[in-house]
Amino acid sequence: MPCPLCRKEFTIPDDGLSGLQKNFYMEQFVVHVRKLSAGQETHEKTPEAHRKLVANDKQKVTIIHVITKDVLQRLETEKNDVIKHLAGIEEEINTAADKLIAVIQRDRVKLVSEVGSIRLKRVKQLETVKQEVEQHMTALEGFQRYSERLLSSGTACDATRSANSLHDRADELMKFDVIGHVDRTALCLQ
Repeated sequence: MPCPLCRKEFTIPDDGLSGLQKNFYMEQFVVHVRKLSAGQETHEKTPEAHRKLVANDKQKVTIIHVITKDVLQRLETEKNDVIKHLAGIEEEINTAADKLIAVIQRDRVKLVSEVGSIRLKRVKQLETVKQEVEQHMTALEGFQRYSERLLSSGTACDATRSANSLHDRADELMKFDVIGHVDRTALCLQ
């Protein structure tokens, strides 16, 4: 930001305003005012001396007034510069934050969509495996009913033929590893 007196650009130090260089111009001004104040108390009491002193003081006060007015104008300008500068920084912060929020929202929508797609695919796969296992369960139940009927009725010849057929069907049904099938399908789904 610019110096209120010389308009030279500077930055506020990390340790705050106490870290700024002294304004020797203002320090001399304060010393001068103090001297003037002290000089008024010790001046001579003659009328001519009073006139000279008043004229001299008036001239000095006029100079100080002009300097003070200039300092006030510079301070007002600096205040406006600071307000404008910081408003620009605020705008940059808000713009950057808006961009980040937009990116996060876009990524959120994308990720939620991907999760939804994965869920649909996984549920469909699990339904397919469930149907396969249910079909196997129906075949096992049919085998159990048929084998019970065969054992409870029939002739020896029919029983032998049916037993061979039943044995072949039992072997076929036992080859379907339900647990292994579900586990393999689960691995493929991950």
